[in-house]
Amino acid sequence: MILYCIPTPLGGSPQEVLPGDVIQKVVSLNDFVVENAKSARAFLGALGMPVRELSIKVIGEEPDPLAPLRAKRSLGLLSEAGSPAIADPGAQIVDAAHQEGFRVVPLVGPSSIVLALMASGLEGQRFAFCGYLPRDEAGRKQKIRELEQRSKREKETEIFIETPYRNDVLFASLLSSCNANSKLCVAADLTLPGESVATKTIGEWRGAAGPGKRPAVFLLLAD
Repeated sequence: MILYCIPTPLGGSPQEVLPGDVIQKVVSLNDFVVENAKSARAFLGALGMPVRELSIKVIGEEPDPLAPLRAKRSLGLLSEAGSPAIADPGAQIVDAAHQEGFRVVPLVGPSSIVLALMASGLEGQRFAFCGYLPRDEAGRKQKIRELEQRSKREKETEIFIETPYRNDVLFASLLSSCNANSKLCVAADLTLPGESVATKTIGEWRGAAGPGKRPAVFLLLAD
Protein backbone atom coordinates (compact mmCIF):
# COMPACT_ATOMS: atom_id res chain seq x y z
CA MET A 1 0.00 0.00 0.00
CA ILE A 2 1.14 3.54 -0.76
CA LEU A 3 1.12 6.93 0.93
CA TYR A 4 0.57 9.47 -1.84
CA CYS A 5 1.82 13.04 -1.20
CA ILE A 6 -0.76 15.15 -3.06
CA PRO A 7 -0.03 18.79 -3.97
CA THR A 8 -2.97 21.17 -3.95
CA PRO A 9 -3.35 24.44 -5.89
CA LEU A 10 -2.00 27.67 -4.46
CA GLY A 11 -5.26 29.12 -5.76
CA GLY A 12 -7.61 28.66 -8.69
CA SER A 13 -8.73 25.45 -10.36
CA PRO A 14 -6.82 22.21 -9.71
CA GLN A 15 -7.34 21.25 -13.35
CA GLU A 16 -5.11 24.19 -14.33
CA VAL A 17 -2.08 23.06 -12.32
CA LEU A 18 -2.36 19.28 -11.81
CA PRO A 19 -1.66 16.70 -14.52
CA GLY A 20 -4.58 14.51 -15.54
CA ASP A 21 -2.97 11.31 -14.26
CA VAL A 22 -2.47 12.91 -10.84
CA ILE A 23 -6.14 13.88 -10.70
CA GLN A 24 -7.17 10.35 -11.68
CA LYS A 25 -4.99 8.88 -8.94
CA VAL A 26 -6.43 11.22 -6.30
CA VAL A 27 -10.07 10.54 -7.19
CA SER A 28 -9.41 6.79 -6.93
CA LEU A 29 -8.54 7.10 -3.22
CA ASN A 30 -10.98 6.78 -0.34
CA ASP A 31 -8.73 7.66 2.62
CA PHE A 32 -7.02 10.99 3.28
CA VAL A 33 -5.05 12.58 6.09
CA VAL A 34 -5.09 16.36 5.72
CA GLU A 35 -3.96 19.65 7.19
CA ASN A 36 -7.44 21.20 7.02
CA ALA A 37 -10.66 19.23 6.52
CA LYS A 38 -12.67 22.08 4.98
CA SER A 39 -10.08 22.98 2.35
CA ALA A 40 -9.48 19.29 1.63
CA ARG A 41 -13.17 18.69 0.93
CA ALA A 42 -13.27 21.75 -1.32
CA PHE A 43 -10.23 20.51 -3.25
CA LEU A 44 -11.63 17.01 -3.68
CA GLY A 45 -14.98 18.41 -4.76
CA ALA A 46 -13.27 20.61 -7.36
CA LEU A 47 -11.53 17.52 -8.75
CA GLY A 48 -14.91 15.92 -9.44
CA MET A 49 -14.57 13.24 -6.77
CA PRO A 50 -17.27 10.61 -7.35
CA VAL A 51 -20.01 10.65 -4.73
CA ARG A 52 -19.07 8.11 -2.07
CA GLU A 53 -18.15 8.02 1.58
CA LEU A 54 -14.62 9.24 2.20
CA SER A 55 -12.41 9.08 5.27
CA ILE A 56 -10.80 12.47 5.93
CA LYS A 57 -8.69 12.70 9.08
CA VAL A 58 -6.91 15.86 10.29
CA ILE A 59 -3.21 15.71 11.17
CA GLY A 60 -2.79 15.97 14.92
CA GLU A 61 -6.40 14.99 15.64
CA GLU A 62 -6.26 11.39 14.47
CA PRO A 63 -4.44 9.03 16.87
CA ASP A 64 -3.63 6.49 14.15
CA PRO A 65 -3.38 8.28 10.77
CA LEU A 66 -1.69 5.30 9.07
CA ALA A 67 -4.50 2.87 9.90
CA PRO A 68 -5.70 2.69 6.25
CA LEU A 69 -2.24 1.58 5.12
CA ARG A 70 -2.20 -1.20 7.70
CA ALA A 71 -5.64 -2.22 6.44
CA LYS A 72 -4.13 -2.50 2.93
CA ARG A 73 -5.69 0.69 1.56
CA SER A 74 -3.63 3.46 -0.03
CA LEU A 75 -3.72 6.85 1.68
CA GLY A 76 -3.57 10.41 0.37
CA LEU A 77 -1.74 13.17 2.26
CA LEU A 78 -3.05 16.69 1.56
CA SER A 79 -1.57 20.08 2.43
CA GLU A 80 -3.87 23.08 2.71
CA ALA A 81 -2.03 24.67 -0.24
CA GLY A 82 1.01 23.60 -2.23
CA SER A 83 3.13 20.52 -1.68
CA PRO A 84 2.64 18.44 1.49
CA ALA A 85 5.48 17.98 3.99
CA ILE A 86 7.26 21.17 2.80
CA ALA A 87 6.76 23.90 5.42
CA ASP A 88 3.82 21.73 6.39
CA PRO A 89 2.90 19.32 9.24
CA GLY A 90 2.56 16.45 6.76
CA ALA A 91 6.25 15.67 7.21
CA GLN A 92 5.44 13.75 10.39
CA ILE A 93 3.05 11.50 8.46
CA VAL A 94 5.66 10.79 5.79
CA ASP A 95 8.27 10.00 8.45
CA ALA A 96 5.89 7.63 10.22
CA ALA A 97 5.13 5.85 6.94
CA HIS A 98 8.83 5.32 6.27
CA GLN A 99 9.37 4.00 9.78
CA GLU A 100 6.69 1.36 9.23
CA GLY A 101 8.03 0.38 5.83
CA PHE A 102 5.24 1.77 3.66
CA ARG A 103 6.02 3.09 0.18
CA VAL A 104 5.77 6.90 -0.20
CA VAL A 105 5.03 8.40 -3.64
CA PRO A 106 5.16 12.18 -4.30
CA LEU A 107 2.74 13.38 -6.97
CA VAL A 108 3.49 16.26 -9.34
CA GLY A 109 2.08 19.67 -8.47
CA PRO A 110 2.84 23.22 -7.33
CA SER A 111 5.30 24.28 -4.64
CA SER A 112 5.51 28.02 -4.06
CA ILE A 113 9.08 27.64 -2.80
CA VAL A 114 10.33 25.89 -5.93
CA LEU A 115 8.32 28.12 -8.27
CA ALA A 116 9.74 31.23 -6.61
CA LEU A 117 13.30 29.95 -6.95
CA MET A 118 12.72 29.08 -10.61
CA ALA A 119 11.49 32.59 -11.38
CA SER A 120 13.96 34.52 -9.21
CA GLY A 121 17.09 34.34 -11.33
CA LEU A 122 19.08 33.75 -8.13
CA GLU A 123 21.51 30.92 -7.35
CA GLY A 124 19.71 27.65 -8.06
CA GLN A 125 22.58 25.23 -7.44
CA ARG A 126 22.90 26.07 -3.75
CA PHE A 127 19.87 27.19 -1.77
CA ALA A 128 18.27 26.71 1.63
CA PHE A 129 14.68 26.99 2.78
CA CYS A 130 14.72 28.70 6.18
CA GLY A 131 11.00 28.68 7.01
CA TYR A 132 9.69 31.53 9.16
CA LEU A 133 12.02 34.11 10.70
CA PRO A 134 11.65 35.30 14.34
CA ARG A 135 8.59 37.41 15.07
CA ASP A 136 10.31 39.94 17.37
CA GLU A 137 12.12 42.77 15.57
CA ALA A 138 15.53 42.31 17.16
CA GLY A 139 15.54 38.55 16.60
CA ARG A 140 14.27 38.94 13.05
CA LYS A 141 16.96 41.45 12.07
CA GLN A 142 19.67 39.36 13.69
CA LYS A 143 18.50 36.30 11.75
CA ILE A 144 18.43 38.29 8.50
CA ARG A 145 22.03 39.40 9.04
CA GLU A 146 23.05 35.81 9.77
CA LEU A 147 21.35 34.57 6.61
CA GLU A 148 22.95 37.31 4.53
CA GLN A 149 26.38 36.37 5.87
CA ARG A 150 25.75 32.69 5.17
CA SER A 151 24.54 33.52 1.66
CA LYS A 152 27.72 35.45 0.93
CA ARG A 153 29.97 32.80 2.45
CA GLU A 154 28.31 29.83 0.75
CA LYS A 155 27.11 31.65 -2.41
CA GLU A 156 23.69 30.29 -1.47
CA THR A 157 20.15 31.60 -1.99
CA GLU A 158 18.27 31.86 1.31
CA ILE A 159 14.51 31.30 1.02
CA PHE A 160 11.93 32.17 3.67
CA ILE A 161 8.24 32.94 4.12
CA GLU A 162 5.95 34.89 6.41
CA THR A 163 2.28 35.01 7.35
CA PRO A 164 0.73 37.36 4.76
CA TYR A 165 -0.35 40.01 7.25
CA ARG A 166 3.27 40.33 8.42
CA ASN A 167 4.87 40.41 4.94
CA ASP A 168 5.50 44.13 4.96
CA VAL A 169 7.13 44.01 8.41
CA LEU A 170 9.56 41.38 7.11
CA PHE A 171 10.11 43.36 3.91
CA ALA A 172 10.97 46.49 5.90
CA SER A 173 13.40 44.53 8.08
CA LEU A 174 15.16 43.19 5.00
CA LEU A 175 15.56 46.66 3.53
CA SER A 176 16.95 48.09 6.77
CA SER A 177 19.24 45.15 7.62
CA CYS A 178 20.82 44.02 4.36
CA ASN A 179 23.66 45.34 2.24
CA ALA A 180 22.51 47.58 -0.61
CA ASN A 181 24.09 45.24 -3.19
CA SER A 182 22.43 42.04 -1.94
CA LYS A 183 19.67 40.77 -4.20
CA LEU A 184 16.13 40.20 -2.98
CA CYS A 185 13.35 38.47 -4.88
CA VAL A 186 9.73 38.85 -3.75
CA ALA A 187 7.38 36.33 -5.36
CA ALA A 188 3.70 36.83 -4.51
CA ASP A 189 0.41 35.22 -5.52
CA LEU A 190 2.18 32.51 -7.52
CA THR A 191 -0.08 30.79 -10.11
CA LEU A 192 -2.84 33.34 -9.37
CA PRO A 193 -4.07 36.17 -11.65
CA GLY A 194 -2.29 38.77 -9.50
CA GLU A 195 1.06 36.94 -9.60
CA SER A 196 4.17 39.10 -9.36
CA VAL A 197 7.84 38.15 -9.22
CA ALA A 198 10.51 40.85 -8.95
CA THR A 199 14.24 40.59 -8.23
CA LYS A 200 16.20 43.74 -7.38
CA THR A 201 19.09 44.78 -5.20
CA ILE A 202 18.21 45.93 -1.70
CA GLY A 203 19.23 49.42 -2.75
CA GLU A 204 16.79 49.32 -5.66
CA TRP A 205 14.01 48.04 -3.40
CA ARG A 206 14.40 50.84 -0.85
CA GLY A 207 11.46 53.21 -1.04
CA ALA A 208 9.23 50.55 -2.67
CA ALA A 209 6.09 49.09 -1.15
CA GLY A 210 6.07 45.55 0.19
CA PRO A 211 3.90 42.76 -1.22
CA GLY A 212 1.05 43.43 1.21
CA LYS A 213 -1.23 40.73 2.55
CA ARG A 214 -0.64 38.22 -0.24
CA PRO A 215 0.99 34.79 -0.01
CA ALA A 216 4.66 35.54 -0.72
CA VAL A 217 8.07 33.93 -0.80
CA PHE A 218 11.25 35.92 -0.12
CA LEU A 219 14.64 34.95 -1.57
CA LEU A 220 17.93 36.60 -0.62
CA LEU A 221 21.33 36.31 -2.30
CA ALA A 222 24.20 38.33 -0.86
CA ASP A 223 26.63 40.13 -3.14
